[in-house]
Amino acid sequence: MRILIIEDDLKIAEAIRAGLEKVGYAIDHIADGEAGQRRIEINHADYDLVILDLMLPGKDGFQICKNIREQHLNIPILVLTAKLSTEDKVNALDSGADDYLVKPFSFEELLARVRAILRRPEPVIPVELKLHDISLNTVTRKVYRNGKEIPLTLKEYSLLEYFMRHPGQVLNREQILDHLWDFGFDSFSNVVDVHLKNLRKKINDIRGERLLETIRGVGYRLRK
Repeated sequence: MRILIIEDDLKIAEAIRAGLEKVGYAIDHIADGEAGQRRIEINHADYDLVILDLMLPGKDGFQICKNIREQHLNIPILVLTAKLSTEDKVNALDSGADDYLVKPFSFEELLARVRAILRRPEPVIPVELKLHDISLNTVTRKVYRNGKEIPLTLKEYSLLEYFMRHPGQVLNREQILDHLWDFGFDSFSNVVDVHLKNLRKKINDIRGERLLETIRGVGYRLRK
């Protein structure tokens, strides 16, 4: 899953980035409100969630939320605020935020709220994804085939989850890069191919049945 952080406090932003990347999310960070809104408008399809500070240079979080919702962009938004008043919390939600978190906060609470928001996009996606005899739990991040757990790295898990959310759909290399790696990633690296090769080995059964297919010249597909 890919998250955009719009936060001008670099210490807070880097702490959030480090924590979320450690558990497998791809993160981009912008410190200015105007630039943050432009990124959402242009690249909203690339992100699963925005973590948005309310007090920003250029344009505040209230206005960003309002403008984004007026454009009918339904990307989930988690607001960070140092304001404690009920009025500010209500204004944030009424402006279009999906949830808010008051500073200072623990990373564990932030992560729990991120997971909760990501479990309720439209259409609603269940906690457990199933395809063939593979089951993937988006909360525990455990994957099983025929009831036997498959040990995956964070990137392998993220790749499998992405494919299981798009069963039967051919995903090209650029889509995979955009969704699982940040904007600064070297698009000429072969790391995507390496992770896909390792994932394919792990999810193939003993009969060698290939669920993750390569569509030559196009991309990759997880068979329905």
